[in-house]
Amino acid sequence: MKTITKIGLRGGAALQALTLVGAGLAAFSAPAFAQDAAQGANSDEGDVIVVTGSIIRRTDAETPSPVTTVSVENLDKRGISTVQEGLQRIAANNGPALTNSFSANGAFAAGASAVSLRGLSTNSTLVLFDGMRAAYYPLSDDGTRNFVDLNTIPDDIVDHIEVVRDGASSVYGADAIAGVVNVITKKNFKGISGRVESGISSRGDGQQYRLSMTAGTGDLDDNGYNAYVSGFYYNSKQLKNDQRRYPYNTDDYRNICHDGVCGPNNIVDGLDGDGAYPGFSPVVTNTGSTLFVRRADALTGTQSGRYQLLNPAVACQRGSLYNLTGAELADPANAAAPTTVCQEDLTKNYGVINPDIERYGLSARFTARVGDSSEAYAEFNFLTTKVAYDGLPSTLRANAPAPFYFPRYSTSGNVAYYGNNNILQLPVYVCPRGTTVACTAANGTLNPNNPFAAAGQKAALIGRLPNSIEHDESRTRAYRGALGIKGPINDKWSYQVDATAMHMDLRRKSDGYVYIQHLLDVIADGSFNFLNPNANSQASMDYLMPTAIANSTSDMVQVQGAVQGELFDLPGGPLQFAAGVSFRYEAIDSPSINSDINGGTERYYRLNGFAVKGDRRVYSAFAELTAPIIDQVEVDASGRYDRYSGGLDNFSPKIGVKVKPIKEVLLRGTFSKGFRVPSFGEANATFPTTGFVTNNQSLFNDTYLAQYGCTVATFSSCPQYIRSGSYGATSLANPELKAEKSRSFTAGILVEPMRGVSFSVDYYNIKKTGAITTADNTPALQAYYAGLPIPAGFNVIEDVPIAPGDPRQPRVAFVQSGFINANTIKSEGLDFEANIDLPVAEGIRWNSSLQASYILRLETEFPDGSVERYDGTLGNFNLTAGSGTPKWRGTWTNTLDFGGFALSGTANFFGGYDTSAMDQGTGYKDCGLNDGSLPCRVKDYITFDLNAQVKVTDRFTFYANMLNVFDKLPPIDTITYGAHAYNPVQGGEGILGRYFRIGAKFNY
Repeated sequence: MKTITKIGLRGGAALQALTLVGAGLAAFSAPAFAQDAAQGANSDEGDVIVVTGSIIRRTDAETPSPVTTVSVENLDKRGISTVQEGLQRIAANNGPALTNSFSANGAFAAGASAVSLRGLSTNSTLVLFDGMRAAYYPLSDDGTRNFVDLNTIPDDIVDHIEVVRDGASSVYGADAIAGVVNVITKKNFKGISGRVESGISSRGDGQQYRLSMTAGTGDLDDNGYNAYVSGFYYNSKQLKNDQRRYPYNTDDYRNICHDGVCGPNNIVDGLDGDGAYPGFSPVVTNTGSTLFVRRADALTGTQSGRYQLLNPAVACQRGSLYNLTGAELADPANAAAPTTVCQEDLTKNYGVINPDIERYGLSARFTARVGDSSEAYAEFNFLTTKVAYDGLPSTLRANAPAPFYFPRYSTSGNVAYYGNNNILQLPVYVCPRGTTVACTAANGTLNPNNPFAAAGQKAALIGRLPNSIEHDESRTRAYRGALGIKGPINDKWSYQVDATAMHMDLRRKSDGYVYIQHLLDVIADGSFNFLNPNANSQASMDYLMPTAIANSTSDMVQVQGAVQGELFDLPGGPLQFAAGVSFRYEAIDSPSINSDINGGTERYYRLNGFAVKGDRRVYSAFAELTAPIIDQVEVDASGRYDRYSGGLDNFSPKIGVKVKPIKEVLLRGTFSKGFRVPSFGEANATFPTTGFVTNNQSLFNDTYLAQYGCTVATFSSCPQYIRSGSYGATSLANPELKAEKSRSFTAGILVEPMRGVSFSVDYYNIKKTGAITTADNTPALQAYYAGLPIPAGFNVIEDVPIAPGDPRQPRVAFVQSGFINANTIKSEGLDFEANIDLPVAEGIRWNSSLQASYILRLETEFPDGSVERYDGTLGNFNLTAGSGTPKWRGTWTNTLDFGGFALSGTANFFGGYDTSAMDQGTGYKDCGLNDGSLPCRVKDYITFDLNAQVKVTDRFTFYANMLNVFDKLPPIDTITYGAHAYNPVQGGEGILGRYFRIGAKFNY
């Protein structure tokens, strides 16, 4: 019996890590309590502060809403280089987040990063800059969800980040359903500071570099002004799958075994677990980079005989040859199989874990006193992010991407609209380009690429180009300006006016993608050398694969003003009131990089055609009232009315209460309503989005699979055509969509038994109704495979057969359905935090900070009353790219500060999950997506980081990090499709393995 390869931290090492943590040498960066926010704000604003989630300036930072504060110093203690990485590690970010690693694995919003609080997706978490909105990323997550790209945060001017773990639409409007992330920049800076940093993994790869400098002058109190300018540069190198160990570096899962059941071999034309050839499929062989041909009738295209290598001299450059045995060749299933195949491991040859990322930017801010007591500011930020990654060999024989204007073209199967004879075949004769009559011996020449031309036969061609790979680049430029003024009206009332504008432009550039019409051109005129692709000129390569470029933009303008003051005194203090108005303009223009508007062949293979264009204006009014009823009880009430130019409107109320029965205990709770308007992609897509989902056994039935010689129970032995296939889920825009509505409440307790020690527990419960979705595709897929009528509202498009003319029912290629307001989504859970900051000896302080989040329940209720539950599983599978919703996530940081030297350790915990997903047709926690080669539950993932800082002088600090000290790679998960053999959200950073960073900071 085979045994699974052991990967990761063994029990003894795990115990060692936990022992270190318990000893206080371990870990977590410090999301601190609201008190820390007060300290950070007080340094700039004196005795009054503004806490995210409220518009009232106050002296007490303890609000009814739970607020987590992450300071730059906290991130430094944990060895985290960028704000986006720090936000990705927040415990409440427990769901379908968008990480940088997704860029290299087919993400729609390539090059972007976004968080997803409470498992409610990226579009239900609002991201702000200094309390003001930011422009959406020009591409939507999965083509539907608007979000703010965390990569547009200028790291080195960030002071701290406040995360409101509660609904906040009553203050900020739409999208603030699950919570708010407010990035707060430095209000002033004097002197010169800088940083230089470099990192590399213990394997010598994954290099990262960071440089930054900030210079400022002036003092608001002494000079009446402050001005600073800051610039930075960051670079992270591409990491490929073949730079990691098994099984992250291969398509061969035969050594992944559980209870005697082993995984499949997904190498192109690879042998099965018994060492036998599993059966020939041109669809599978076509995915390799070796070209094969088969005889075809010149008139009908009917194929006969066996495939053969087009040119044995240049065959199998990235794999190994396998000669089929006599018995294998005699198998009727292999009647068309070549005598020799090329076994190619696509993941080993081409797989990418992390893309190349380059970021640089410049920021400037000027702040000045106006009159005796007012203060004005102006700020500008410019930031560029470049992301690049390699892909698979260039595709020749395939289905075109999802269509919209014309029927889908295919060179992999015949399509009636295009004459039912469009399978990729090299003709007998070739004629000059532009020939409008039939190409015959009279006006053409024998095709030099076709080995059967002399016999008067065509050559059916399969395989990808061996000398060209797909390559994608994105360049995002973000420009943001902001200005504002604030000051007193009289001794009890004050005003604040702010304005901001942000523009983003995104340039997508794709090379190595075959343009379908140009492929048909070079096949007809013989100008491309298929016998030896390396012999083609650059001009020939460029004609076949012209560079695809698309330029997208996103804009946002916001102006708001507010006044606040005291109405009268209550027993617990003054009754405070604030009110304001706001105007906002939002627009996205993202044209298709691959539309079929000019015809089914006037486009590329494999590039998604999604496009969207829309704009809207939002007019808002808001107010808040804070009433300290008595010293121990405070009530906060707020509300906001938003009116959209498209006719949607909404009122969002919120009420919060905090009770302090004794000095050491604070009880808090909130109730609120919120909303999310349809995204531009959901309501205004001009070309629908299609996401691809890997097939799993729950979609099929034994009757259907019997024709392919397997069953649901033996799904891993099905042909690759079935087990490794995927279907496109096409979502059609609906301009009649209504806003999603939400109801949420929180209840919590904060205990501070002594100075420097605090603990808190908060419960949250969110219910979102009228959730925008496409109907679950599972019933349509199951109906198709069962031979039943397709349910209303769906359109199922079948794929080409496993081989030309094969009579067996094909797999599904696309399922189309429109967006609707239908579902009810519920999320509830608990947040835990603990902080300790105490002296342990003379000159030594111990700081400990713990943050954890536990999802009690995450589910979707459908109009028919049925419920899908996702927490602790791989669901919502489609929404999360198969990364799922683990129930637990947490971090714990401990620091020993000796004055001139500080040692910090961080333990990072990401819970395991069951290999099931109810939205894929399984039961709840029934291992329904598991082929038996994995345990039912993917393991918890625990990593441990160390950071040491040495204060060489008052102005110079040297630091060194060792991340993932025990070199624990992520748990094996061959089901998720956002990364290869591991979960990209659970193990996105851990896949680097043990990682070292060194750096220096100076301040003059």
